[in-house]
Amino acid sequence: MAEVQPQVFGTKKSKETRAAERFFKERRVKIHFVDLNERPIAKGELTRFVQKFGLNALLDLEGKAYERSNLAYLRTTEESVIARIMETPELLKLPLVRAGKVLTVGEDPTGWAQMLED
Repeated sequence: MAEVQPQVFGTKKSKETRAAERFFKERRVKIHFVDLNERPIAKGELTRFVQKFGLNALLDLEGKAYERSNLAYLRTTEESVIARIMETPELLKLPLVRAGKVLTVGEDPTGWAQMLED
């Protein structure tokens, strides 16, 4: 069994976040859930995901929050987009899941399964 406890960053309203919670629960894996509406993701943590996937891969380009943010039309720096994400977690493609060095974005059962293999 993996000794690394997966960290799930998401919101209680996100069905993809609930899917991740269910995935690990069904496999009796304890997770550390971070509700982004209660506590913003740490900048260092977010940067880790940005370095691996790129900022655009983390954004929920289909979501209402993205539409409302006008980010598609603004010329912004990566820094300001990261600041915006920290105050509006709905901009992210949730959940962000990390276990050790394995990171996933969005609903990714294959990636989650990899976390349990190590």
